[in-house]
Amino acid sequence: MPRSVIFLLTLHTNALKRKGMSIVDLINENPDKRKFSFEVLPPLKGTGTDKLFATIDKLRDFEPRFINITIHHSEYVYKELDNGQYERQSIRRRPGTVAIAAAIQNHYQIPVIPHLICSGTTAEETEYELIDLQFLGLQNVLLLRGDKAKDDRQFTPMKGGHTHTTDLIRQVNRFNEGFFFDGTPIKNPGKPFEYGVACYPEKHEEAPNLKMDMKYLKEKQDLGAQYAVTQLFYDNDKYFAFVRKAREMGITIPIIPAIKPFAKLSQLTVVPKSFHCDLPQALATEVVKCKTDEDAKALGVEWATEQCKQLYENGVKNIHFFTVSAVDSVAEVARRLL
Repeated sequence: MPRSVIFLLTLHTNALKRKGMSIVDLINENPDKRKFSFEVLPPLKGTGTDKLFATIDKLRDFEPRFINITIHHSEYVYKELDNGQYERQSIRRRPGTVAIAAAIQNHYQIPVIPHLICSGTTAEETEYELIDLQFLGLQNVLLLRGDKAKDDRQFTPMKGGHTHTTDLIRQVNRFNEGFFFDGTPIKNPGKPFEYGVACYPEKHEEAPNLKMDMKYLKEKQDLGAQYAVTQLFYDNDKYFAFVRKAREMGITIPIIPAIKPFAKLSQLTVVPKSFHCDLPQALATEVVKCKTDEDAKALGVEWATEQCKQLYENGVKNIHFFTVSAVDSVAEVARRLL
């Protein structure tokens, strides 16, 4: 039998073994082995799965522990009417997160974690998502508030929706206990969901300070969150300081660092604004020297590789990668590390 076929069969067998494992068990498995996971977007409406599966194909040979799938509910756009006025309309560009999660797990046998968010949805719609996930045998989710609408000054939930991640957690907990959102008992509750949450080494943009933000993380842990995945960062010292403070506050769950390789010259100003994280001076100085996006991409791979090496050397068991506009860079980093 060709070695390539044996290799793929081994990957498939290992993936099947991990399919029913909790995320904490997945990242703790083989403690001496460098592990990673990554996040993908569901396809744009009407574009099919080819591009998404091509992304996964580039990374699956590195044996990812799990794949996160973001969710995008309705967003507002302004469309011009025949009379020249503009009307605010709600559209959904990326439907199908639950179905895509099932398709990925069935096609690749890699554990998947779809996101559930407060933004743009109601508690009733969230309940239907939970039911669909349970029907499909998908028991891991990442619970998030989600972004505020672009034109809103502050986050505003839909009527009948949740304002905070903790509200969403309570709904999932209630579902796990065997009750629908309206209090009606579930005749066949099924296997309970396990879930993680997000955290922010440089604090959430809306938090008054880092300590207050970390208190919210502690509350999420106390409600049942089993792990946390960070916002992206480029300065490991900020991650290490965040973990130390978290442990001092009694936050004991795994805190999975998330990395996105720097890839374009424009990101020098876009990343701090969009993701509310600082670029270290050493990185910013080198970016300024780059003449092209290819130069910036090569620099990003080098920086991310060294970041990850340091994280692994300091006891991190799993590194999470954001792949949007960076899948080739992530693949190269993984090749160098794993």
